[in-house]
Amino acid sequence: MKIYHGIEDFSPLPYAVVTTGTFDGVHVGHQKILNRLTSLAKIHEGESVVITYWPHPRLVLKPEDTSIRLLNTFEEKAELLKKFGINHLIRIPFTKEFSNVSSHEYINEILVKKIGTKKLVIGYDHRFGKNREGSFEELKNNAHLYSFEVEEIPRQDIDHAGVSSTRIRKALAEADVLQAKQLLGSSYSITGRVIAGDKIGRMLGFPTANIELDYPYKLIPADAIYAVTVMHERALYKGMLYIGTRPTINGTKRNIEVNIFDFDKSIYGETITINFEYLIRSDAAFSDLESLKKQLALDKIKALELLT
Repeated sequence: MKIYHGIEDFSPLPYAVVTTGTFDGVHVGHQKILNRLTSLAKIHEGESVVITYWPHPRLVLKPEDTSIRLLNTFEEKAELLKKFGINHLIRIPFTKEFSNVSSHEYINEILVKKIGTKKLVIGYDHRFGKNREGSFEELKNNAHLYSFEVEEIPRQDIDHAGVSSTRIRKALAEADVLQAKQLLGSSYSITGRVIAGDKIGRMLGFPTANIELDYPYKLIPADAIYAVTVMHERALYKGMLYIGTRPTINGTKRNIEVNIFDFDKSIYGETITINFEYLIRSDAAFSDLESLKKQLALDKIKALELLT
C-alpha cells in the first residue's frame, strides 16, 4: 500500500475505485466498504484508493472540545487499512480552509482531476464538502455531470449491529473491551513507550512496564485491570494491565502499567503494543500493600485463565 501525505503527491489513475472518510477504528462497518472497494477494483482491473483526513475534522472544527478521543492514530489506521489490500492511501491534511471546500469543488478537483475516479463507494450516511452538503443523493442526481459511478453501501450492511466509532468509544469508556472487540473485528490496542516508574510493582513481586503514549488524543479505556496480550519485537506475550491512579498509595496521576508474564528483559525506552482482551476487575483501593499483593496474585490467575 502506497501512502501519500497530500493530494498533490498523487498522480491520476487509469481506473480508480475510491472511498473517502475518517475511518476511525476501521470497524466492521468500515470493513464492509473496504471489502466492496477492493472487490470492485479487482473486477474492473483497477486500483483501490482510500482518502482519509488528518487531523480528525473534529479536532480542527471544535478545538475548544478537549474531551475528543480517537480510536486510532494515523499510523495505526494505516496499518489496519493495509490489511485489506488497499493499493493507495491518501492523507489529506484537514484544515479550516479545506473544510470550506464545496462538495462540487471536492468532486471535480479531487475525485475527478486529481485521482481519476471511475467508481466511488460510500457508506449510507457519508457526507462531504462544506457544511457536509455533499451526499449520495447529490452524487446520484448529478451523475451525468461526472465521469464516475457511485455506489452506496446500504444501512443494513453497515449498521446491522449498531456499529459506530461512537459506540466503540462508549464501550471502552465503560471497560467493555469484549463489545469493542466485536464491533472492531479485533482487539482494541494502544502503543506506547516504556518509561521508568517507582518500582512498587517490582517490590510486590509483579514488575510492570509503565507506558507513555505519544498521541494525546488516543482513547485510553476505563480505569480497571485487564487481561492483555503484549507485542514486543514481533513476539506476543500474555499479561495483565492496570489503568488508574493507584488509590492504595493515594496516587493522583493516571497510570498505564503492564505486568508481562514470563518476561524479564529491560525495555526502557522501547515501544510495545498492548491488546485489550478481557476485563478482570474494576480498580479499587486496598487497606495495605500486602492486601494488594494478594489480589494481584488472584488477578494473574484470572488473566491466565481468560487468555488460555
